[in-house]
Amino acid sequence: MSTATVPSEPIGVLSDAWRTCVGTGRFNLALRQDYQDSLRLVQEEIGFEHIRGHGLLTDDVGVHRPYDAAGHRGTQYVFTYVDQVVDAYLALGVKPFLELGFMPTGLASGDQTVFWWRGNVTPPRDHREWAALVQAVLRHLIARYGLDEVRTWPVEVWNEPNLVEFWQGADQEAYFRLYEATALAVKEVDADLQVGGPAISPGADAWWAPFADFVARRELPCDFVSFHAYTSGPAQHVPFGVYQTMRRPQSLLDQFGTPARLLAGTVLDGLPRHVTEFNTSYRPDNPVHDTAYNAAYLAPVLAGGGDLVDSFSYWTFSDTFEEVGIPNAIFHGGFGLLTHRQVKKPTYHLYAFLARMGRDVLARGEDHLVTRDDRGRVTVLAWQPVGGTDDPTEPERHEVRLSIPVGAAGADGSAYAHRSVVNDDAGNAFTAWQQLGRPASPTARQLDALREAAEPVRSHRALAVADGRVDLRLTLARHEVTLVELDAVQDETPAWVDDSRILGRG
Repeated sequence: MSTATVPSEPIGVLSDAWRTCVGTGRFNLALRQDYQDSLRLVQEEIGFEHIRGHGLLTDDVGVHRPYDAAGHRGTQYVFTYVDQVVDAYLALGVKPFLELGFMPTGLASGDQTVFWWRGNVTPPRDHREWAALVQAVLRHLIARYGLDEVRTWPVEVWNEPNLVEFWQGADQEAYFRLYEATALAVKEVDADLQVGGPAISPGADAWWAPFADFVARRELPCDFVSFHAYTSGPAQHVPFGVYQTMRRPQSLLDQFGTPARLLAGTVLDGLPRHVTEFNTSYRPDNPVHDTAYNAAYLAPVLAGGGDLVDSFSYWTFSDTFEEVGIPNAIFHGGFGLLTHRQVKKPTYHLYAFLARMGRDVLARGEDHLVTRDDRGRVTVLAWQPVGGTDDPTEPERHEVRLSIPVGAAGADGSAYAHRSVVNDDAGNAFTAWQQLGRPASPTARQLDALREAAEPVRSHRALAVADGRVDLRLTLARHEVTLVELDAVQDETPAWVDDSRILGRG
């Protein structure tokens, strides 16, 4: 096969859109130790900027507390859990991306709920009381964390109102009324707070034109637009799980790019675009999330998504997540980059690899991304291209051949190559778990084995540099994602050193 020549000068800059935000299970899960341990690890090795999840205003957080007793009637706003969660986030270096939802029972107009934890998805019975709740939350956060800080926290109005599961009747007019009350309430607190929506699910493009028209007609504030992207088909249910078909990875990038096209020429044209949820499957019990296929599938999305949107938030960082109930096994198809107990999945390593790359992009192809940092270190992220269910393109091996500039132009010498590998076997705790007999609750010894199996297989070697270039030849196994880090060698070996004599021979 031919060798692709990587340019010596950058062709662009690697966007941070891939780690601007990450998803999470419902808000109050952050009170748990396992959750915080997982987030700490993710932040140390990847470093997301914001975190978004449902449930800030649901009853289990306890913000909205109506009372009617002893001749006193009113509403108290309680921030005991909010403070603990936000304090933990900020201590771990991540900011909230505030999704406003779901409806507190004491303010709800009905009793429809979603998820095992029963989030209320009905409109407020009184929009003025809803606006007062929103303002109370924001004013408390500003008083505690400072206005300049809270201005950096986007405020998103609801979640997927186009679906009957998440908004009673998927009533568009009712959502627009909620958006108006919320956006005006936010701006009344501070004009520079960021508010946006409509946080619609895939397949809801018909909402864009009416939403833009409503915002324009009512002269409402809107600082960003938000939406979600998934590529899986209908769920094929089995006990405690599902199987689904998958469209091609390009489908995610197509979804990322669609709103900009549909909003061109509207009042929303040019606003920041945030994908506040994305993944392969939209189900939290689909085993595809645990596989190396998931990582290889998403590699081109992470490499190119920043050209289309301002952020795209992986749903979610951890399997501490309970939408369909308490997970029944350590590997159960959860969305997380990590299982419970911090076992890393292959997709975790895709993110960790990208976090180690440089900012200057030297090349980008269908199976690779090449960057260089400000110290001259060159990094190569390579992956086996995969297809969707109807377009399987996954041979047992995939070859990548690159001519890469390393060190001074025209120089000869050597480069140190450090390679990290994840595929169907290497760096794959899911495969190890299958081989262990799929223990639902692994013992301490089994957990140690899974964590060890989850680490990428690492190797190193010296590569010849000729005329300032390295000829890098990679053979990737099935569903592989690999990172190669290249550093020009400055040889400091003394003239008297003879390694052949280490054992006293010669």
